[in-house]
Amino acid sequence: MSTEPLRCAGALIVAPDGRLFFQRRSPHRRLFPNCWDIVGGHLEPGESVTEALHREVTEETGWRVSEVLAEIGEYQYVGDDGLARIESDWLVRVDGDLAAPVLEEGKHTEYRWLGPEDLDLLDEHRDVNDGLVRHLAERAFAMLRSIGS
Repeated sequence: MSTEPLRCAGALIVAPDGRLFFQRRSPHRRLFPNCWDIVGGHLEPGESVTEALHREVTEETGWRVSEVLAEIGEYQYVGDDGLARIESDWLVRVDGDLAAPVLEEGKHTEYRWLGPEDLDLLDEHRDVNDGLVRHLAERAFAMLRSIGS
């Protein structure tokens, strides 16, 4: 088994009105159960971060990335499953019906579009994810303000 950290790609999807998309992980997931999360996942063998970003958005929502607005950052963490990860997160726009994402059955139970004033919701189960998702959301909203998008 490799001791290298798992590489991950994450998408903070922005709607035309400036809100961001979050989905709740199902309660039986090993990593961050029942927590609000961004779209994303692990890179497959031979896959680039960009390829994984596009694939994960389509797999988890049914939408397609239409524009990559900015890199939010790269984060290293150890999940509650004990595995080290390096995650690259991106602010993106998508094509598709934003009112009807196709959530991955069994992996996610609900979704919400949140504005900066709604971020307290992301503190649910903060002890499990150490506030990472809220931190990403705050960075994404700051990035949106700085790029004027």
